[in-house]
Amino acid sequence: MKLIFLGPPGAGKGTVAADVCKKLNIPQISTGDIFRELLKSGTPQANEIKSIIDKGELIPDEMTVQIVKNRLSKDDVKDGYILDGFPRTIPQAEAFDKIEKIDLVINFTVPDDSIIIKRLTERRICKKCGAIYHLTNIPPKTEGKCDKCGGDLYTRGDDEVDAVKNRLIVYKSQTAPLIAYYTEKGLLKDIDASVNPKDTFKQIEKLID
Repeated sequence: MKLIFLGPPGAGKGTVAADVCKKLNIPQISTGDIFRELLKSGTPQANEIKSIIDKGELIPDEMTVQIVKNRLSKDDVKDGYILDGFPRTIPQAEAFDKIEKIDLVINFTVPDDSIIIKRLTERRICKKCGAIYHLTNIPPKTEGKCDKCGGDLYTRGDDEVDAVKNRLIVYKSQTAPLIAYYTEKGLLKDIDASVNPKDTFKQIEKLID
């Protein structure tokens, strides 16, 4: 099954995708994760990408589509996949339509921006192992330290308050139009993502079963 998870940053797409992937035995493909791996290369392109991400802006369409296309050439996607964070613009969606045929687009709706801002600004990442924490929902046992490896926890640049607010502005102007795009194609289904991840997953189960 080929799925697209659509919704604003902080809607919980990545968290719930992990459970859906286990259920369907398919990989989660996150463009955010792919770009963060690229950042580790230290190349001029990596520095350019870092500057764009830290501002909460979108990577250019052509670059993003090519990276996703390369990822879908791997063997692990033969039974399907979940795309998390792609496409983000109409041009990306149109370009992707020429490459793949999607089964379902699940739209994660969150009615209040304050929920998203709290979710993202309280997220913390371990510098050593990449474990993810949340100051309210999944707090570390020791403040500022990872439970798993003892590494220092930090806030990603794109999770700072100003960057989060800008990401929401960018989403509403460039990504939200995809809702109408996929609705017209008869592919889009809404779920309420303001609830906890377990209840969000239950909604998705009903759609894919």
